[in-house]
Amino acid sequence: MEFTNFPLAFQFQSPGPIIFELGPLAVRWYGLLIASAVLLGVSVSQYLAKRRNFDPELIGDLAIWLVVGAIPCARLYYVLFQWPQYANNPADIIAIWKGGIAIHGAILGGIAAALIFASLQKVSFWQLADLVAPSLILGQAIGRWGNFFNSEAFGRPTDLPWKLYIPLQNRPLAYKSFEYFHPTFLYESLWNLGVFGLLLFLFFQDLKGKLPLKRGTLFLVYFSAYSAGRVWIEGLRTDSLMLGPLRVAQLVSLSGMVLGLLGLAWLYLGGRFLPDVVSAHQNKEHSP
Repeated sequence: MEFTNFPLAFQFQSPGPIIFELGPLAVRWYGLLIASAVLLGVSVSQYLAKRRNFDPELIGDLAIWLVVGAIPCARLYYVLFQWPQYANNPADIIAIWKGGIAIHGAILGGIAAALIFASLQKVSFWQLADLVAPSLILGQAIGRWGNFFNSEAFGRPTDLPWKLYIPLQNRPLAYKSFEYFHPTFLYESLWNLGVFGLLLFLFFQDLKGKLPLKRGTLFLVYFSAYSAGRVWIEGLRTDSLMLGPLRVAQLVSLSGMVLGLLGLAWLYLGGRFLPDVVSAHQNKEHSP
């Protein structure tokens, strides 16, 4: 990363996707970041669980389910929308270390895995969702830096004081003559860190009894706030997954934002509780 003489100006330039190679083994930044995000996320959620007198071991068990559900679905989601790229190179479908996962696919896979886990363990899905929501957004903030090291998922060309250099071989055909692009990985990472801070603030305000929350609140805030940021950031990108002329991530994010806000309205304007996989009397409890 290089700095110029302009105040608050900086230029990002990836050192490459590989940290080091040991014979045929290549250790990549992308994999390291995903592993770090998972480990840190489990630690954060287990800490929050302890503060809620919730068994932290269940969070550790849930983490395995989330990884198994989220990562393959994130890859499958990406591959389906980029099928022409993989149809002639099927071996690349499993080459996740090269990048190419979709967070919305990960969210869908994670939700499905968590619903099954909650049902088997006979615990509230929404309680689990609230405990892992801060870790999810923190993991997304960390994971976005994988795009930086892979020189992917960047925005349109820019000459702003903050910019990202993209090597010629990674530039879209239409932008071969441009060197600098919007660092959308950074925009989203910073946005996600802001959402992480908001969720922690709400969690501890609830813990102190200053702002009582119903189950599901933190997850719905996470879903709404993340989606809101993704809508505008996606509009800057040059490599969006497309469905005809529409950007898939924007459509899904708009839907997620609306669903999250409707859920919050259901809880606080309607004075109701979210449907759960556990018995009705458990749903009447407050706080995540």
